[in-house]
Amino acid sequence: MQPWVWVLLVVVVIVLAVALWAAARQRRSTNLRQRFGPEYERTVDAADDRRGAEQELLDRARRRDRLNIVALPEPARARYADQWRAIQERFIDDPAGSVGSAHSLLDQVMAERGYPTRDFEEQADLVSVDHPRVVENYRAAYGVYRRQQEGQATTEDLREALVRYRSLFDDLLRPEDGAPDRRADDADVRDDRAADVRADGAADVRADVPADSRPDVAADRGDVRDINQARNVRAGTDADPSTVTYREQP
Repeated sequence: MQPWVWVLLVVVVIVLAVALWAAARQRRSTNLRQRFGPEYERTVDAADDRRGAEQELLDRARRRDRLNIVALPEPARARYADQWRAIQERFIDDPAGSVGSAHSLLDQVMAERGYPTRDFEEQADLVSVDHPRVVENYRAAYGVYRRQQEGQATTEDLREALVRYRSLFDDLLRPEDGAPDRRADDADVRDDRAADVRADGAADVRADVPADSRPDVAADRGDVRDINQARNVRAGTDADPSTVTYREQP
């Protein structure tokens, strides 16, 4: 065989190998983008290069696969939903304490489901594998929680943190098969959310979360209805849903 033929064969093999490698990289990027959604873009933006970011996401997925994550049994889901209701009703009188309790309750739920809870960053990374569209809400709420411990969080910050914590709480309580909760009258386990909520025509409950980082929309109308109800019960009146105005985020 002529030498030029060998050279041509080597060139063809190299081109094919490069093409296969590029196709594999593209498939990996596509799969990770679909799996992690907005968390993929956040990780890429925070990394020095896309390859390093994708390797980090793959490492997260491997660490997550080594965990035994279990669904909550129905009694536990009901118990946690009741605890959340009590937390958000207490928010009116004790915003800081409510946010602290919400953080602790999420730790309890995650621990029972099988997530490690010793280190927040590791905890958030592992949760991002299963709940990539709300994990940024969790990080933002934790940031407010830390600022509150230093006395630097406003009431509006705390109100937003509670709503953001709620988005992950709802995801963690949802049955593994994604089926809707059977208790249609349970305001603590439903997925009816809105971007901005105004309660009693005065204080805004804002959750300025990017649209692609929410499972549906960010803020839970049920949170504000329950808060209103607690306020009105103390005033000797029944909660009137018509007093809550929902303002769409521009």
